[in-house]
Amino acid sequence: MLKHPFTSAVIAAAGASTRMGQDKQFLLIQNKPVLSYSIRAMHDCPLVDEIIIVTSQQAAHKVQALVEKMALKKPVKLAFGGASRQQSVKNGVDATDPKCQFLCVHDGARPCAAQKDIQAVIQAAYACGAATLGVNSKDTIKQADAQGFVQATPAREGLFCIQTPQVMDKALYLKGYAHACEQGLTFTDDCQLFELLGLPVLIVQGSYQNIKITTSEDIAFLQNTYFQEEPPMRIGHGYDVHRLTSNRKLILGGVQIPHETGLLGHSDADVLLHAIMDAILGALGLGDIGLHFPDTDEHYKGADSLELLGRVYTLMQQAGWQIGNIDATILAQAPKLRPYKEKMRHNIAGVLHTITENVNIKATTEEGLGFTGAKQGMAAHAVCVLVKTRTSAQLPA
Repeated sequence: MLKHPFTSAVIAAAGASTRMGQDKQFLLIQNKPVLSYSIRAMHDCPLVDEIIIVTSQQAAHKVQALVEKMALKKPVKLAFGGASRQQSVKNGVDATDPKCQFLCVHDGARPCAAQKDIQAVIQAAYACGAATLGVNSKDTIKQADAQGFVQATPAREGLFCIQTPQVMDKALYLKGYAHACEQGLTFTDDCQLFELLGLPVLIVQGSYQNIKITTSEDIAFLQNTYFQEEPPMRIGHGYDVHRLTSNRKLILGGVQIPHETGLLGHSDADVLLHAIMDAILGALGLGDIGLHFPDTDEHYKGADSLELLGRVYTLMQQAGWQIGNIDATILAQAPKLRPYKEKMRHNIAGVLHTITENVNIKATTEEGLGFTGAKQGMAAHAVCVLVKTRTSAQLPA
């Protein structure tokens, strides 16, 4: 059962895009059509119950294909545009479910509407009948005559740049639309229908990010600001050290190595894997292994570090990254590690779902110097490169 009035999102996407010179709804931002962002924003809002996309007859097949590819879970219908924006929105309203009580009208060419702002303006409309997103004008506004001469300068403090979504009571919208038609009035702003009836419209503070794409410069601006691609790679460094002690197994890279001493630690103290995990977590910006697997937690006492590496892999996968390569160095005076390095590489590559060639392991002594040279402990350095998982060309699921 709905806990809010049935609300239909009407996405206006039937414009001719004359200033753009091409259909702006299907221009690509990060390999996704502009329209897909507006559809996704309405779909993800928990207060929106259905979506009506108003499009031209010529573009209807492209819009239908886009909707099918996005595999949306909410009902989606198409309506055709009219001779004006006002008529196009009305055609969309006519296609709404009979249960619809509120309309959430949004421009298809506004791909940056924030979810918190969408929900805020809808809830405001529930309370007062009509609301719109808007931002204070940053510029001084001049009113000019037909020749371009300044006639007046309104006080900037009371001026707002109006955005969408605009949300309103459906019954009152229809009353305002009928009244406008009777007077032969055509508005470019849906809330003007309420103003015509003398009804209040609340302006809810929006974001300057929520711009409407009108010209090709707008696309370039969005690409260079709000929709910048993540760097194609990330680099992380890890370092770990453990003390050598008797009565402990020596485990490096998931391989148990015969030796008179082993590494002391809360888990199996695999110094190599710990350095690699820290390198990956560092590249992801997710802290270190002490944060994720604290030595104060008994759950990790004696833990197999290969299993912990598997958990780090899951974090990496969920964030959309994969291993580019790993280069690690073990600092140990003894034992000789050459016979075991290939098995270490195999173990690590298997857990990280990469090829063995992407994992390089080196071992070196420190010529008897320092704590590793004195056989008091072992240390490891690791550097990893992460690359973006190749799914960026896919549309939102």
